[in-house]
Amino acid sequence: MKSTGIARKVDQLGRVVIPKELRKVLSIKEQDPVEILVNEDQIILQKYTPYNECVVTGEITPENKKYADGLVLSRRGVEILKQELECKFGIKA
Repeated sequence: MKSTGIARKVDQLGRVVIPKELRKVLSIKEQDPVEILVNEDQIILQKYTPYNECVVTGEITPENKKYADGLVLSRRGVEILKQELECKFGIKA
């Protein structure tokens, strides 16, 4: 884990603001869910991604498949990626 060098105080309601720079880098927008994890004496915040959500379309279905390094794609997501690869590299996938 890497330190950002950013420190924030907890307010009277227990809230901590995630700096704009980090939200931008992690693509966390207003109203996005954030998952809270605990590892011994550490609190870990990470952008919440529902289990089995297609990284291309956002669809959550039992038909979604997991590929290398946990990449989850729906059938439509596979088609979109295939078209992008064919278009960008001029190859038939």
